[in-house]
Amino acid sequence: MYAPLIAKTQVANSTILCVRCHDLVHHGAGNPIYHPDIDSIRETIAESPYKYNHVYHVLDAADFPMSLLPRIGSLLDTMPLRSRNRRSRHAKFYGGRLTELSFVITRSDLLAPRRDQVDRLMPWIRETLRDALGRTGRDVRLGNVRCVSARRNWWTPELKEEIWKRGGANWLVGKANVGKSYLVHHVFPKGRMDPVDRKKELPVLRKSQSGSYTTYHANAQEGEVDSAAFDEGRAADLDANALLPPRPEETNYPQMPVVSGLPGTTASPIRIPFGSGKGELIDLPGLERTALADYVQEAHKGSLVMKSRIQPEQIVLKGTNQSLLLGGFIRITPRTPNLVFLMYNFTPLQEHRTMTEKAIAIQEQTSELRVENIAIEGTGEKIALAGSFQLKHDVTKLRAGPITRKDAANISIDRLPYRVVAVDILIEGCGWIEIVAQVRTRDLFAEGKRDARVKKEEIGDASGLLWSLDLSEPEEPEHEDETKHFNQRGDSDTQWPIIDVYSPKGKFIGSRRPLNAWMMAQPKASQKKNGLRARPKKSLKGAKKQQKAERRALV
Repeated sequence: MYAPLIAKTQVANSTILCVRCHDLVHHGAGNPIYHPDIDSIRETIAESPYKYNHVYHVLDAADFPMSLLPRIGSLLDTMPLRSRNRRSRHAKFYGGRLTELSFVITRSDLLAPRRDQVDRLMPWIRETLRDALGRTGRDVRLGNVRCVSARRNWWTPELKEEIWKRGGANWLVGKANVGKSYLVHHVFPKGRMDPVDRKKELPVLRKSQSGSYTTYHANAQEGEVDSAAFDEGRAADLDANALLPPRPEETNYPQMPVVSGLPGTTASPIRIPFGSGKGELIDLPGLERTALADYVQEAHKGSLVMKSRIQPEQIVLKGTNQSLLLGGFIRITPRTPNLVFLMYNFTPLQEHRTMTEKAIAIQEQTSELRVENIAIEGTGEKIALAGSFQLKHDVTKLRAGPITRKDAANISIDRLPYRVVAVDILIEGCGWIEIVAQVRTRDLFAEGKRDARVKKEEIGDASGLLWSLDLSEPEEPEHEDETKHFNQRGDSDTQWPIIDVYSPKGKFIGSRRPLNAWMMAQPKASQKKNGLRARPKKSLKGAKKQQKAERRALV
């Protein structure tokens, strides 16, 4: 997350802070809390006093979709995602309660420099999320996905209005340090409390000990409060064994959660009511993520957080003799020989290109070269293969330039003697590395020439799942031009380029279909005016020559 420090003026009217919150607010230091598991999150949501509940699964754009919980619908007992069947239900109550699910991708300004570019990325976001959901994502609509950027105020007003109109309990669920608390500051509907009786602000529904639901105004006249139900609700709020804390007093501008770059800042659920009892926004503690920061020196832990969008430089690796180091402790080495790889580092980690032998020594902390390695002592002994990843996504149409454009050469991709393939390598919590290679078509689709060192059983992802055990259907190609080509040859005959990634204990690494962020970062072409290109700047070469001649004449 962005990890800004909360100014003293923001906490001037707040209540007394504990020592930990004081250190987080004023000094940016503190100890992370114990992260809850998904079972405790489910039990906390089950204690909701509201009939209508909505779970926002918050994801981080920096390593999207590594912060996804693939089975979150079944883990939290929410309503199943709506399928593509036109007869599928919009909503369904379970046990007298409706719990819906949405996906919110925070820090979306990291994906592209402009808002309209992120808008055009929504098809890519849905397909990438569908891949991460696995089998459950094949036939769902995914119309409940939205991008937000609290830092640039992108789509946060729309989300705030949606929370206000829906009411009920709105739960923010996600892994640690994905930006939930920072999002609360920008989507909470402030200043909308009506001057009504304070007792009417109580939730409209409360689950009793017997398991049934009791409304507060069921036996009362309009405008009156059932005192028995009121006392029962307050007693339930003060239950010492409840996971959900008591409902605080509602104000127009309540104290917001503490925001910090420290993972595990939110120690317990934070309930913030709004709309004179209309609903609540509840910030839940983050689920535990794999701790890459445990292998990094204390002084360099801040370099693991991608605070703003990065404009990388193009890095060229030629064959297997060269490798790319990130922070000195993560290594990317091509396995396919005699091929040029282009890499773009969209992480805050410092990159270093060197020979593979030197890169191995630097990563294992045995080299005498003056190359910075931000890992703690002893990490070099824990380096392992995180995965061998194929560059199996065709981006030829995007990178071939005017040769395939209809208003230029208009050459079909099937007629080209080469293909441009790519993949994005994800580093959990840090960012991604875009890797691109150009391969000859005859080498890419050659039959019976598979490298003996590259076995299909060895190619897996960061979680250790082998492709031989993957029961999912083969991926559909991205472009219409290559659909016919792939259907004729089949994926089994394709010799995709392969890269190896090494990291501490072989963790923290994933992959996804390429975002092509490097192409979006390029400067825009010259604008046309009235169908014509803008007039070029007049050359001053002749004027400078004339000035020189006049100076010589004076001498």
